[in-house]
Amino acid sequence: MSTHTYAVEGMTCAHCAGAVTREVRKIDGVTDVAVDVTEGTLTVTVAGTPDDAEIAAAVDEAGYAVVAR
Repeated sequence: MSTHTYAVEGMTCAHCAGAVTREVRKIDGVTDVAVDVTEGTLTVTVAGTPDDAEIAAAVDEAGYAVVAR
């Protein structure tokens, strides 16, 4: 298991967090998702190594964007 945190742009409310959580949970190997709207972060725990591009695509599908810190 490994845990990685991503900065996400555009989230402002619980609905935003829910949308991101739902999309990221669809990724194979994801075991936990935590979104902090106040900090603008997404923390993902996966079995193995995360596919950053796949996570970014899921966040994009939810209507937000992973950004560099």
